[in-house]
Amino acid sequence: MDVIFSLAEINDVAKLLLEKINKKTVLCLYGEMGTGKTTLVKAIAAALAVKDTVSSPTFSIINEYMLADGESMYHLDLYRIKNEEEAIAAGVEHCLYSGRFCIVEWPQHAHQLLPENAVICALTLLPNNHRKLEINL
Repeated sequence: MDVIFSLAEINDVAKLLLEKINKKTVLCLYGEMGTGKTTLVKAIAAALAVKDTVSSPTFSIINEYMLADGESMYHLDLYRIKNEEEAIAAGVEHCLYSGRFCIVEWPQHAHQLLPENAVICALTLLPNNHRKLEINL
């Protein structure tokens, strides 16, 4: 499924994506720098009524946010991860298999650790500041 959208529509796209993933717990976001991965994560967090400030965990690698229902979700940014051992040492594997909702930016840096049922999404920058989101369930 492909969705073309502007950043003004990102909250609607986040809600649509949450409806489509149907309780799958790991969401992988592929895309080059500047395509809107972190912006989409912020919109998803807003749709889930996350009360914490959502920011990119580029340096911390993992952020944990509390959802309105008292559960938590993980936001991983694997941009700085060099190999599987580094990812495991950082706690990535724990998050991916925790059963909690988990969003992963730059998942290709630890692709061997991803669960088989992960939802794969790719963001691409289009002309006129639009984006294409490809959702592979």
